[in-house]
Amino acid sequence: MALPPDPTPPEPPNLRFLRRLVVVLTSVMIGGLILLLGLVVTQITRSTAPFALPDRVELPEGTRAEAVTLSSDWVLVLSREGELLLFDRASGALRQTIALPVAGPAER
Repeated sequence: MALPPDPTPPEPPNLRFLRRLVVVLTSVMIGGLILLLGLVVTQITRSTAPFALPDRVELPEGTRAEAVTLSSDWVLVLSREGELLLFDRASGALRQTIALPVAGPAER
């Protein structure tokens, strides 16, 4: 007994090439996405050390601190008396004092 002829025509070479190209590009895209997600996760979990306070900063007598700002090489202290005190971060020595204009009661 003879087999009936196959009703589907043979696949053209261009279509076979296109199918393989889609599979390769999909694999590369999935691999790249996994790589990117891995890099993002490793960068997020790597935390940078926060700025640590210097060992010692001595305010002038009678000065009360209201706010402190840290930088890589200096510490800035805003006093309640209306002065900015700039300290060296490494040594804790006072570098500069800047008097701020204080608003009167009517201006507040």
